[in-house]
Amino acid sequence: MTLELSGYQKFVIALIAFLQFTIILDFMVLSPLGAIIIPALHVTPAQFGLVVSVYAFSAGASGLLAAGFTDRFDRKRLLLFFYGGFMLGTLLCALARSFEALLIARMVTGLFGGVIGSIVLAITADLFDYRLRGRVMGVVQTAFSASNVLGIPLALYLSAHWGWNSPFLLIVGASSVVAVIIVLRLRPIDAHLERHPDRSALHHFVHTVSTPRYLQGFATTGLLTVGGFMLLPFSSAFTVHNLRVPVASLWLIYTVSGVCSMLTGPLIGIAADRYGKFRVFAFGCAVTIFMVTVYTHMTVASMGAIILVSILLWVGVSSRMITASALMSAIPAPADRGSYMAVSASLQQFAGGTAAAISGLIVAQRADGSLAHFDVIGYVLTATSLISLSLMYLIQRRIEAEAAGRLRATDAGRDLETPAPIPAD
Repeated sequence: MTLELSGYQKFVIALIAFLQFTIILDFMVLSPLGAIIIPALHVTPAQFGLVVSVYAFSAGASGLLAAGFTDRFDRKRLLLFFYGGFMLGTLLCALARSFEALLIARMVTGLFGGVIGSIVLAITADLFDYRLRGRVMGVVQTAFSASNVLGIPLALYLSAHWGWNSPFLLIVGASSVVAVIIVLRLRPIDAHLERHPDRSALHHFVHTVSTPRYLQGFATTGLLTVGGFMLLPFSSAFTVHNLRVPVASLWLIYTVSGVCSMLTGPLIGIAADRYGKFRVFAFGCAVTIFMVTVYTHMTVASMGAIILVSILLWVGVSSRMITASALMSAIPAPADRGSYMAVSASLQQFAGGTAAAISGLIVAQRADGSLAHFDVIGYVLTATSLISLSLMYLIQRRIEAEAAGRLRATDAGRDLETPAPIPAD
């Protein structure tokens, strides 16, 4: 049976996609502004690196701290609380006039913004049938590509004409519109409260991080994050110094691959729902492994070849991200979704930071500026992809078994607390 999205569900998808766009843009825009911020605030490169990294550490810590509480509130109110804190932190960034002020502002932004992604995933699992979550995630994930293609160029243009603070003011303005729409149009999301057992926040957190099937999901998420974040920090340097692409031409590679990612993301989501989420995930892993191997072993190549490799690599990565999010949404029980997603988001932040640090120890820069041992990053990503594929297969088998059990129970006429059955892919 083909499921159709209602008008309200389409509204929710558009709302959370744009909300994610503001969060991701705020996270990503700081690094490109470094060339302007460093002289403007008279900070050292080391201090600027701390400003960039403090967001991730704050986000990771807040995810763990919030995990025990996220399932005890209406998700709409929880989203508004953390989104309001995110807007405050972003406004403080715009008003910062010193290194210390900017550091505190990024810390505040990370504390609140780092939890929002997990709330969005919990809302998605609450409001959308499992058979629709592939296409939902496909649209929501386009926020990553849109921030690269649309947000960052606009932010750089504004900063060049009105100062580095102006992009943050733009984000605050856009976020304010989103917040008003959430207040006026988003319905309460509190069905999970009826299923929530009466236990303390600490007990709920301990339950989440000690449940075996949840640990399997956390391990898979961590491996997927480690692989991606080991490659990304040095990709631009490799493209410039090893592949001999002029710095002025980098925008073309990112723009074309970003536009293609925006176009293919929804199609990947539809394919995941139609042909099976694990099958598309496996396809994404295969494409990623092949293209990463090609990319990390490339020498000087034409711009067309580099763009083609970049596009195919992003297709593989997007296929993994979209289907992994959809599959992971089926792991936690409805009463544990918020906690599970919060811990998972926190783990992603810590895993990303750790992966970036490890890749810095592996890669070395030669005298001519080119990177040595970049191929080793490709081998590590291949290994993590294969292991995550194996773990995801086990997760898929568990989802199928639980779905079959619910169907048998439904046929037997038992009253279940869980939502509609999740069909096997």
